[in-house]
Amino acid sequence: MLKRLRHRKTAKKIWIILAILILPAFVFWGFGSFLSDKKEASYVGKISGRKVSLLEYKDAIEAVRNQAIIQFGDSFPEIAKRINLGTLAWDRLLLLAEAKKRKITASDKEVIEVIEGYPFFQKKGVFNSQVYTSMLQYVFRAQPRVFEEQIRQSIILSKLYQALTDNINLSEEEIRKEYQKLNEEVNLDYIAALPPDFTKGIAASEEEIKNYFTKNSFRFKQPPSFNIEYVCVPSIDKDEQTLTNKIKTLVSRLNKKEDFAKAAKEFDLQVKETGFFGQTDPIPGIGWSSPQIFSIISKLKIGEFTPAIYIDKNYYILRLKEKKDAHIPDFQAIKEKVKEVFIEEAAGKTAQQKIEDCLAELKAAYEKNPKSIDFNRIAKKYGLKSSSTGLFKYGSYIEGIGASDNFFTSGLGLKEGAFSNIIQMPSGFYIIKLKSRICVNEKKFSDEKSEFARKMLQQKKEELFSGLLEDLKRKSQLLYGY
Repeated sequence: MLKRLRHRKTAKKIWIILAILILPAFVFWGFGSFLSDKKEASYVGKISGRKVSLLEYKDAIEAVRNQAIIQFGDSFPEIAKRINLGTLAWDRLLLLAEAKKRKITASDKEVIEVIEGYPFFQKKGVFNSQVYTSMLQYVFRAQPRVFEEQIRQSIILSKLYQALTDNINLSEEEIRKEYQKLNEEVNLDYIAALPPDFTKGIAASEEEIKNYFTKNSFRFKQPPSFNIEYVCVPSIDKDEQTLTNKIKTLVSRLNKKEDFAKAAKEFDLQVKETGFFGQTDPIPGIGWSSPQIFSIISKLKIGEFTPAIYIDKNYYILRLKEKKDAHIPDFQAIKEKVKEVFIEEAAGKTAQQKIEDCLAELKAAYEKNPKSIDFNRIAKKYGLKSSSTGLFKYGSYIEGIGASDNFFTSGLGLKEGAFSNIIQMPSGFYIIKLKSRICVNEKKFSDEKSEFARKMLQQKKEELFSGLLEDLKRKSQLLYGY
């Protein structure tokens, strides 16, 4: 039956733009079973100070699942591997709470119209109750009343989206500037003052390094670090129900304070240890993870376990063995690191002074004769590099420099022969001059303007809506992260 959901018209009936997001593979398995084993956890989080019950959260997960089925049809099983239903459920609850504050509602008539309009509930182009009942039972696995309330909520979220975005417009100038930014190409001459070029010859005595550390010790503060014991339960080629029971039983036994190694051994699992790692490091033996996992780990007490966490096609149960609080290491332990930072900073100051002197000479030469400035000669005089970028577009990568956005926007504003002020980039300090430019093809712009403006407006609306959602997330609290 899922193939019936592939009808192109289905996309027109999706009532919420951001309810289904493609996210990194990171979901909590068995969230309900974990919470039910922890008697003290009677709710999953708070929204505007109101406790959100586990039942309400589970209902939201089911609603998001059904919305994803509607949107992706027979592709849902594959899509489900790449989305986090728990995250999307929390987002849904946040947005519904916001809609309630704004007193946004949906009538029974609107719900009926939406449901009857879905092609997969129709037979010969007309809504069919038997098809509806069958689809709810075998595809959506929901009672009619529950499904209809899910649709009502989705309509409300659509109205929230419309209320926020209906008054957004674009001016002709905005459209042209954005099109210009994405379609024009520029070629720039540049002078570069790169700090690594000035590290040689910088002396750093023991006393200087120690004084530097004393004045800047906060820069060497180490974040909290953790030592974790964990078991990995592979999910590949495992019967889902068997896997579910295995993890549920193991979590239950661990919550009863049973020995980790003993309990794991009975399930043919080996307890491994990560060694200390920080919040910006990958978890040894597991790999890179999300900030939400570190949020969970940081709240654990010594000896406590996380729920089962799904990372890169495997399930993990983590136990906090040791923790080191944030601290400033002893100078002797990091003396070489302090020396390295001291030299880098000194080289950066030298590079900045060199390019400031260079800019002053460029300005003096420009005042005398704007058309006779020798970029290469003046750069060489101050021991700086000079070169050209070659043609590039906004958003591209410039070899040896990095992201091009600052160069591009600064370059577009330059007149022929003129040069920029100092542009600071992660790689160093630069002065640029426009060498050549390929302007917008006016006929092409005229042909593409309407569709370009439509997509640009849609993006602007979605960015606004995403901003609202992020703001709501910051003000809410989900106990176990997501």
